[in-house]
Amino acid sequence: MRAQPPPPAPWADAGLVSGEAVELDVRAARLGSRVLALLIDLVVQLAVALLLGAVLSVLVLSLPGDIMDAALAGGMQLVLLVLVLVGYPVLMERFVGGRTVGKLAVGLRVVRADGGPVGVGQSLTRALVGVAVEWPGLVLPLLSWAASVTVMLTDPRGRRLGDLVAGTLVVHTRGAGGWRPAPQPVPPLLGWAGTLDLTRVDDGLALAVRQYLGRLHQLAQPDRFRLGRELWAEVAAVTSPPPPWAAPESAYLAAVLAERGRRAAYRLGRARAVTATLWPELAPAPASAPAPAVLRPAAPSPAVPSQPGPVRGQPTSVDVRR
Repeated sequence: MRAQPPPPAPWADAGLVSGEAVELDVRAARLGSRVLALLIDLVVQLAVALLLGAVLSVLVLSLPGDIMDAALAGGMQLVLLVLVLVGYPVLMERFVGGRTVGKLAVGLRVVRADGGPVGVGQSLTRALVGVAVEWPGLVLPLLSWAASVTVMLTDPRGRRLGDLVAGTLVVHTRGAGGWRPAPQPVPPLLGWAGTLDLTRVDDGLALAVRQYLGRLHQLAQPDRFRLGRELWAEVAAVTSPPPPWAAPESAYLAAVLAERGRRAAYRLGRARAVTATLWPELAPAPASAPAPAVLRPAAPSPAVPSQPGPVRGQPTSVDVRR
């Protein structure tokens, strides 16, 4: 009986299928991430345009005056524009695996509709369609911009006009798996972890331990056991003393990671206390205390009628019953 492959993650909406007829856990890029990548690419293209413009100016100044005319200057400017708007994405996608600088920063990649690497012809088609009707949109800019946004919002995989014409797709290269906290350390190991020398546990090793503990529920045996032993061997080689009693490797790693985090939080607290002492204006303002409750005046007590005192000039009454 053949085991079936696990179903794709719920966020895997790119619809890419491998050669073994297994749907890949790949997420299609939408409007927000693609606009962010475009803004970064625009900054890079502006820098490239300024650099090429400076080179072109030096070249123009070096030419004799009878060679340079308005037609040649216009042609050189047109070549510069084509290099920046068309040559930049085509060359980057060709040599950087379907990614430009903006896509590298955001974590995107251009692939074929079947998931294969994008070709030069497809990159050129995407760039030409983008320059003509998307950005900067030489043909009816406002109308073409509205049409491009509408197409991206309505397409199930977020493709733009250039992708539809060239048969390409932009996908995320970074997973969107749910984050899980690291397992809590076993209480009997906390005392041992407090005596550890962690000076040689660098950030890279601590990050590897953190990722292993965070994905422990996703690993199957025997890979979980093997990877845990390898990580614990690396940690045990740079820490001392050894653990007092036998426990699973994941318990040791959780105790070491928790102790390292506790010491980092302690150092951060001390640094903040020193900063608050030396520069009080840099310390965060304390939370405002709640306003004291306003005491309402008590209701006046009812007046008790008293006997009127004697009036001067009148004799006081004397009880003669005595």
